Amino acid sequence: MSRPSQHHRQRRVTLAAAAVLSLAIAPVAAASPALANPGTATASAATAAANANDSNGKVSVGYFTQWGIYSGFYEKNLVTSGAVKKLTEIDYAFSDIAPDGTCASADSWADWQKPVAAADSVDGTADTGAQAIAGNFNQLRELKKAYPNLKIVMSIGGWSESTNFSAAAATPQSRAKFAQSCIDMYIKGNLPGVAPGAAAGIFDGVAIDWEYPDEVGNGNPHGPQDTHDFTLLLQELRNQLDAAGRAAGRRYLLTADMPAGPENASHIEVGPVSRIVDWMNVMTFDFHGTWETTGPTNFQSNLFPSPFDPAPRATPSDPYPVNGEISTLQVVADYLRQGASPNKIAISVPFYAHGWTGVAPGPNGDGLYQPATGVATDIEYNQVAAEPGTVHHDPITGAAYKYDPASKTFWTYDDPQSIQEKVLFIKALGLRGDMTWSLDGDTADGQLVNAFGFGK
Repeated sequence: MSRPSQHHRQRRVTLAAAAVLSLAIAPVAAASPALANPGTATASAATAAANANDSNGKVSVGYFTQWGIYSGFYEKNLVTSGAVKKLTEIDYAFSDIAPDGTCASADSWADWQKPVAAADSVDGTADTGAQAIAGNFNQLRELKKAYPNLKIVMSIGGWSESTNFSAAAATPQSRAKFAQSCIDMYIKGNLPGVAPGAAAGIFDGVAIDWEYPDEVGNGNPHGPQDTHDFTLLLQELRNQLDAAGRAAGRRYLLTADMPAGPENASHIEVGPVSRIVDWMNVMTFDFHGTWETTGPTNFQSNLFPSPFDPAPRATPSDPYPVNGEISTLQVVADYLRQGASPNKIAISVPFYAHGWTGVAPGPNGDGLYQPATGVATDIEYNQVAAEPGTVHHDPITGAAYKYDPASKTFWTYDDPQSIQEKVLFIKALGLRGDMTWSLDGDTADGQLVNAFGFGK
């Protein structure tokens, strides 16, 4: 099958966006006189979404890992690759939560203590012992000075640091204590062991990455109370950030990283959450991967569903089948149905690949939807791009994948072409933008960020 032209991709994405809006509006149409005409409602919703984005602006959020500093990935890499010009925001991963429910550094050496040499520094000068802070925090400050429109946000939690979220969100007192500590540390810049306010002005807000409310995640304590407590925690943060913003004469950002899986998302009050945060970064990746140890091979971040997908479909008796059929389109439609507006949704792009081994070519010779005998170690995009094999672009799902018949290895990932189709989808539906995990997976010349970035 020949590769779809840009015109055909644009038309397909536009039609899909209209279908998503129709699905999202349908449940409330009967109850709303303004939505009595489905055709008018879809057009009105699309126009409203576009207008909202015009006023709020598209975002391209790149995750910068705290630990990258140990493997030679510094903030300066974003300058040399040109990626920083395509980003509107950097989310720094991660802040921990201490057992007492307060924000705490997961690695203070990487955050503000490790000296950075001149060759690795954004401004070309080496850190000295006279500085109050060094490490990543000082490099983020230098990056922000060089690119004043760039926002820097502290992300709290993540897969490994979400252990104490449930307790921190449990009561009005614990929520207030958590929010106050995070604002004191990252907004007011009061880091332990250094002069008060030494880190002030670096961070423009916080992102909450609780993985996941009322779900075990990485072996985390959890319970049904988490669902509403998550909403209340965000509201407390919003209130305290707004108070800090009034005192400083500015507005601080609050975002949340949200699950794509329908089971995890079902434990979140999507509508209320979307009205509290500036927007939600919905983690539209890891749909399929190496936890499915024998396959079948499938896509980890496909834009559209496919009738050929062998994964189980949702049924009334099993609405959340394990490793079931899923796509970015379906995830966005689900969030819209639950009350989120398009301009509160940013979709996510993986800068890494999942892989399977022992994969037969199958009837089309490309290894797609075939069983596997084992799994490959996850690798970054800059590594999978150099792996042997043929790159394929599925014309149905919009997904990229690579198959090597010699080693019988199958990789699922995003590349510039599949990302460009997602950008078309974002624009057609009036979504807020995109987010990626993580920037160190890109090539030295920033191929992926250049494909997905809305920065100027």
